[in-house]
Amino acid sequence: MSPAAWDLTALLNAADPRASLPERHLWLARLMQWLRHGGPAAAGATPRPVLRLRQMLQVLDSHPQHRDAVQGLLQAFWREIDFAALFAEFGFSPRLSLRSALWQRVQARLLPATPDTRDLAALFPLLFEDADQDWLGALDATTLDAAAHLLCPEGGSSHWHDGLLEALNHLVSAVRAAGFAAPLRLRMDAALLADNPFGQLARSADELAAALTAEDSALAAQQANVLRALLDACRRAAASIAGHLEEHGVSVDIVFEADQLHARTQRIEELLDALLAPSPPEALRLLIGMVRVQAGTRSVRALLARHYSLLARQVAERSAATGERYITRDRAEYRDMLARAAGGGAVLAGTTLLKYGLLALGLSAFWGGVAASANYTLSFIAIGLLHFTLATKLPAMTAPALAAKLAPADAEAARSDGDGARIEAFVDEVAHLIRSQAAGIAGNLALCAPLVLGLQWLGTQVLGAPPVGRQEAEHILASLTLLGPTPLFAAFTGVLLFASSLMAGWAENWFVFQRLDSAIAWNPRIVARLGAARARRWSRWWRANISGLAASVSLGLMLGLLPPVLGFVGVGLDVRHVTLSTGQLAAALGAIGLPLLAEPTFWWCVAGIAAIGVLNVGVSFWLAFKVALRSRGIAVRERYALRAAIRRRLWHAPQSFLWPPRAAAEHRGSAP
Repeated sequence: MSPAAWDLTALLNAADPRASLPERHLWLARLMQWLRHGGPAAAGATPRPVLRLRQMLQVLDSHPQHRDAVQGLLQAFWREIDFAALFAEFGFSPRLSLRSALWQRVQARLLPATPDTRDLAALFPLLFEDADQDWLGALDATTLDAAAHLLCPEGGSSHWHDGLLEALNHLVSAVRAAGFAAPLRLRMDAALLADNPFGQLARSADELAAALTAEDSALAAQQANVLRALLDACRRAAASIAGHLEEHGVSVDIVFEADQLHARTQRIEELLDALLAPSPPEALRLLIGMVRVQAGTRSVRALLARHYSLLARQVAERSAATGERYITRDRAEYRDMLARAAGGGAVLAGTTLLKYGLLALGLSAFWGGVAASANYTLSFIAIGLLHFTLATKLPAMTAPALAAKLAPADAEAARSDGDGARIEAFVDEVAHLIRSQAAGIAGNLALCAPLVLGLQWLGTQVLGAPPVGRQEAEHILASLTLLGPTPLFAAFTGVLLFASSLMAGWAENWFVFQRLDSAIAWNPRIVARLGAARARRWSRWWRANISGLAASVSLGLMLGLLPPVLGFVGVGLDVRHVTLSTGQLAAALGAIGLPLLAEPTFWWCVAGIAAIGVLNVGVSFWLAFKVALRSRGIAVRERYALRAAIRRRLWHAPQSFLWPPRAAAEHRGSAP
């Protein structure tokens, strides 16, 4: 018979104060299972565990022998258990590192726990489940008081006070150490540290402990207020770290340390409430609060989501700042985008033909991928250094810029603005973005395809054969057709385009956080080698180009290396990039000749390229926009109004999504 199915009599008969420590802990675990047994109660009814607890308390009042056995077991439990560790350490990482906290949670989920321990923090997950917080919170004062008197060990409430004071001292020491640690202290507002709140914590805690030991309730309340004021000052100092991180780059470990510091100050506040309370039930309520803490410390996903959200926002905002440069708002900017995109298409025409030159070398799959990565990477870097544009990189950059227009304050204003001016302004931004993207793709394709055709013709005239021959052309036609896996590969490429923008934002954040621009400008050895003026120029150049270089290198490596690596493990994914695919189709036309235009296969490939363009752009934009919104904590409640406004604009002024108006009222950098 399972422990959860035991009846109460069998459970009480098994209570043995003389049992070994793990056996007593197992009895407590079975008691908790018995309380939970029976399923959930009807909506609005008293939870079944509460009813069962009342039943057990009534039975113990009626049967002194059982009450003596249970109380003896509980007194032995409290004598041997270290319950101060529960309040001081439970829910916190032993090391101020997100990686250690993540590893701790993974271990807790995968490795079995043992009841043979004197650490209540380690035993706690064996006794309580996350759902217990619901029925524990429903305990009425009478039941809670009766349970507290049953649990209260020999020595009355003094045992509770000693343990709580010990936990408070541990927490104060941890907060003080975190506040003095250089990674946090150097990023706090100096004005908030002027009164040295972290340095005063230990003395204030000692004075509170002395007042409690002397049982001077008035002095204890006064010292508790002093300690609370210091904790509030410490929290405000820790909160100022966020402003520094926004400006100088984010570190998830520093965010994690600041959150741990804040959570420990909150735990100290809870301990103060329990220490100043006159009865054990207050301490028992604190114990119940640990169940809520446990529910929040099991999830690996929640930990990553919380502490990477600020990094995601910083990456998104750095992409937004870059993306603003690629949004055209008037005809001059539109023409400039077309010209720069045409330059990017010209570079990719050479990339396309060089790709087949590398394939002719007959390299193995891996080294062929390395060669392809080098080809793509150098081409993308060249496009960036020449100030040209690669259209497929625009969505991941411009989506965060669009999301930045939907700040919470603007969203609220949009809901309260009767004339819908802000919604219309947001639709203007959508039109600007789509128009910019269309110009980028048109410019890329307009020069890439003719140049490849011209180079194929030139190769035939000079060498007697085109650089891309008929055999390669037939392979191109088979791979680009819409009837094959082209849409899947195009969507996969969109994911890679988005991933490269994340890597670019992360690299720029890391560069800023490490203050490498300052190091390049002022490091003595660098200055001695380059000279002061050149060092400062290099500093500005790297600060301005680190994001673009990281995006180019990461995208080139992924496009070239991921297909052979995935093929090695049996995943047959390939990449389909709209500009490169257009160049390949032009090469196939140059190899086979104009009769290919009469073949359905060619037009299926044209349809495939259209699908590639839509999926490259759409998937990349959607992922970047979603990350940008989540990183800002925005719920776009007015999405239906936005969709309706976009549909109206498409119906009444469809040309605005393809060509800028003659006199644009907006200017670069304006916000709706």
